Amino acid sequence: MDLEQHAKQARELLRAIRSGNTEAAARLRRHQTRWATSDDRELRLLLSLHDAQFALAREQGFASWPKLKAHADPAAGVAHTQLFEANLAWISDRAHGLLRARHSAGPALEQIREWHPRFHDRSDEEIRQAPFTEEDARLVYAREHGFDTWDALAARVNDLAVNVAAAAAEPFMNAFAALRSGADSRFKVLLQTHPRLALERGTNGNTLLNLAVSLAGKPDGNGGLSSIEALLASGADVNQANNRGWTPLHQAAYANRCDIAALLIEKGAELDAEAHGSGGSPLIVALFWGHREVADVLGRDAVAPNNLRAAAGLGRLDLVDACFRPDGALTPDAGAARGFYRPHSGFPDWNPSPDPQEVLDEALVWACKGNRLEVLDRLVRAGARPDADPYRGTPLIWASVCNRPEAVAWLLDHGADINRKATFGGLTHGQGITALHLAAQYGNMAVVRLLVERGADRAIEEDLYRSTAVAAANHFGQTEVRDYLMNALEPPGIGRERSG
Repeated sequence: MDLEQHAKQARELLRAIRSGNTEAAARLRRHQTRWATSDDRELRLLLSLHDAQFALAREQGFASWPKLKAHADPAAGVAHTQLFEANLAWISDRAHGLLRARHSAGPALEQIREWHPRFHDRSDEEIRQAPFTEEDARLVYAREHGFDTWDALAARVNDLAVNVAAAAAEPFMNAFAALRSGADSRFKVLLQTHPRLALERGTNGNTLLNLAVSLAGKPDGNGGLSSIEALLASGADVNQANNRGWTPLHQAAYANRCDIAALLIEKGAELDAEAHGSGGSPLIVALFWGHREVADVLGRDAVAPNNLRAAAGLGRLDLVDACFRPDGALTPDAGAARGFYRPHSGFPDWNPSPDPQEVLDEALVWACKGNRLEVLDRLVRAGARPDADPYRGTPLIWASVCNRPEAVAWLLDHGADINRKATFGGLTHGQGITALHLAAQYGNMAVVRLLVERGADRAIEEDLYRSTAVAAANHFGQTEVRDYLMNALEPPGIGRERSG
């Protein structure tokens, strides 16, 4: 049986378990002790593709999914990852992220199992429960890059940072540098000179294809399509995920690049690949950030997963209605596959639950991110709360961050508290924060004006740094917003007198 057939079997097992198939669930529980005592609701909510892959591998006598893959495709082998950043602090941050990712991202467990000698044959649950320190995480990164110790890896990275000749001898690093600088011709020459570059993986398991899509999505990106097309023509795997399950299509969704997403789908990108937890498909990544443009591309042929937050984020009233029973209660599918709740470890931990109120509130947030006014009334009538803060942001806060003045106005018209202090993003920058703070921070002038006109209190201080919306605008370089807010704070006539 080839690798594609094994992968198909894993996806079929996942779908069967999520649909309530008791025999499929029993197969999983035999090989995944984490789920041995979990009820069906927890399985539907948190089970990920990684779990199904791991169970399938154990069922067939392999210690892990990568071991099964290596058996099914011996040519792939086990290769060390390549350095592409000569920055030890950056790599240290990646190692630190592994400490947290092992609790929420299944592929991170495979990274540990593959490269840490103490965990080669351990189950997922054993790895999660075992002591695992920063030193252990650093050893994983050292071994993954072909070094026996962190000190040896550190010495090599520091040498590459100062030794031009040494860095020039690293094809993967040079290819990444060419991508980053937009040197398209130089990149293509490197790709022709070193054909293996299209297949190799860099730090955190990122291929050059994944990195090219990432760079193309940055504000100062150089388009990127030409290099992406060259990599695909050279044999790059369109579905090769990094160590967190993140594929090039996830990256295109994160960057809201419709053109790149369409190209990757044309080349066979899987719409149901999962990263960072159960249900973390490329579509869900797009919806998490309110990227409705690329979400419409990704949701054109399939909705994965088919739960309420996805239906709401797409603005599909028919799919929203399908999440309710005739008596108004939510269906089991409405709250299923919601293990994905953060795109990276900068967001704090959270334990999603199948609580119907939480499912409704989260769906309203996702609809507001994408300005999907067509489903808002349906969700509120079903019981979603305009002021709820289910996970790092109320509907009003997310609508303000995503620059959705229409959704902001709708929420205010339907009872949202304009001065509600809530959470957003990471723990170090989003406590006791208001919609006006965040609209000011992101420079969303249309939303700022609307909030001020509707009576937002500009003197409120957020909890961490005691800053006002004016201070937030100033700190993040949003001078137009800052000046508007400062003039709006002055008594009538003063601003005009100064300008005259």
